[in-house]
Amino acid sequence: MKTLLVTGGCGFIGCNFIRYVFEETDFSGTVVNVDALTYAGNPESLADLAQAHPGRYVFVKADICDKAAMAEVFDRFEVDAVCHFAAESHVDRSIVGPGAFIQTNIIGTYILLEEARKRLGKIKRFHHISTDEVYGSLGPDGYFVETTPYDPSSPYSASKASSDHLVNAYHRTYGLPTTISNCSNNYGPYQFPEKLIPLMILKAVEEMPLPVYGDGLNVRDWLYVRDHCTAVWRILNEGREGETYNIGGHNEIENIRVVQTVCDILDEILGTTPNGTRKRLVTFVKDRPGHDRRYAIDATKLFNELGWRPEESFDSGIRKTVQWFLDHEEWTNHVKSGEYQTWVEKHYGG
Repeated sequence: MKTLLVTGGCGFIGCNFIRYVFEETDFSGTVVNVDALTYAGNPESLADLAQAHPGRYVFVKADICDKAAMAEVFDRFEVDAVCHFAAESHVDRSIVGPGAFIQTNIIGTYILLEEARKRLGKIKRFHHISTDEVYGSLGPDGYFVETTPYDPSSPYSASKASSDHLVNAYHRTYGLPTTISNCSNNYGPYQFPEKLIPLMILKAVEEMPLPVYGDGLNVRDWLYVRDHCTAVWRILNEGREGETYNIGGHNEIENIRVVQTVCDILDEILGTTPNGTRKRLVTFVKDRPGHDRRYAIDATKLFNELGWRPEESFDSGIRKTVQWFLDHEEWTNHVKSGEYQTWVEKHYGG
């Protein structure tokens, strides 16, 4: 790879991935970050990279659904590899407004695949980032494997399932060198605070109610974002063309336990509040429609074929995450107040 196109690189996982590439790999080429800078895209998360790596980190404000813009990016930078993170990703938002998810996750992926197809022979790899939510809901036992039938429950997961099928079809029909990864729930630095863990951290710091859906016993397999990045890099470089790899942290935890753990860590670091421990802030709210009960990933294929292992347990990863949000108050304040959007308008014209 000489030029790696990363879509959605100003989002949570994308920005962590770009940082990982520059900070922890021997990649000597150029990373082109294309992001539309929707509400969850925050270029402040990568503001130092252009100066630290002149000519090797390039940001382009563009929508992956803009066919002309994507063609220009592929041609101008002579892209020879794609790592496709860009997606609408919040389940609750997909229930309220599914249209944006259909447009970005399906049509946007199609446009990128078409541009890559036009350059067959030059594109070395098209890696597509997906989710374990495409598999639906597990019972109390068993795990998702790469051959688990798709059974999406929300407009978000349905749109990601559709994009997965498109990627596979472009490999089988046109010979595009694709790979797909389906990951479990990510958490870590730079995560937008609409997601469970950063939302709970920030609300608990301010001693606000901590809303938990239903009975709080929904189970997720938590994956520290830097571990996800190492897996994606391994697949991008060494994965077999046309294959799908599941990425999981082997950290199955009920949502209520996640929230309680965040409370315990904050009580330990900041001390309990005058009114007692932060666990008292937990507030159960009406469950969301189609809320899957349990996700759990079997990552044996990734372990056996590519030798990947997660480095962080949930205990170590969640401590790092809580401490990061406490140490980056300016970043979190900009996000909570919307000031980061002013920064975007100043630098990129809105």
